[in-house]
Amino acid sequence: MRSGGRVAGKVALVTGAASGIGAACASLLAREGARVVLADLRDDDAARLAGQFDPAGERSMCVHHDVADEQSWVRLIGEIMSRFGRLDIVVNCAGVGAGPRVAPSEQTLEHWRAVMRVNLDGVFLGTKHGLAAMMRSDPVRGSIVNISSVLGLVGRTGMEAYSASKGGVRLYSKTVALSCAEDGVNVRVNSVHPGFIDTPLLQSGLSRFNDIEEARRLYDKLQPLGHLGEPDDIAYGVLYLASDESKFVTGSELVIDGGFTAR
Repeated sequence: MRSGGRVAGKVALVTGAASGIGAACASLLAREGARVVLADLRDDDAARLAGQFDPAGERSMCVHHDVADEQSWVRLIGEIMSRFGRLDIVVNCAGVGAGPRVAPSEQTLEHWRAVMRVNLDGVFLGTKHGLAAMMRSDPVRGSIVNISSVLGLVGRTGMEAYSASKGGVRLYSKTVALSCAEDGVNVRVNSVHPGFIDTPLLQSGLSRFNDIEEARRLYDKLQPLGHLGEPDDIAYGVLYLASDESKFVTGSELVIDGGFTAR
């Protein structure tokens, strides 16, 4: 654990911290000096991760958390403020995938709502309660980083609910950023748009193909750089937005996609 670092002295909350991009963000923020709260439904996985960078448990905390449940947010923020006394960084990373692809005319309302519940409602609640906690700190300062997707910028067949949820994250982040800026609240809000990243979520999507290795090669070819991204590729972008290096950046979207949306 570094005593200095790019986010030294800050308290960071990462949702979906047990694996994938969330785990990479939590680990990197900790290595760069932050005290980190790992929030996830998968308690054991989050605890194992925290043990890797904070064996003594002095600079981290793991909390069982459902991002779509407002009372869970109330409890989580209460625990953070009781333990650390402030909150400086929120990374709203928890999300669900698109699920099986079906035609728009056959999409169910239940599936639509399930995707929105986590991907959009979860970001709304995390931003709302994270911002309220930051405004209780003295001095007020903060950075909220909402994880969207390249599919919140461009469409893709069979991903209607997912794309709509991630597009909503993008515009919601912009409006909250403007509100904070116009009200003189020193909290910045930005969205990050990962491309195709080699995470357990993507791997589960590949598992529906008969030939997983061939499917991976096809996904590699979708990227102008010729390969999938890695979770750390996103985590370093999040670190920049979480740090004071980005003090003049708000309402922006950081695209990290290997050139996918440049075509």
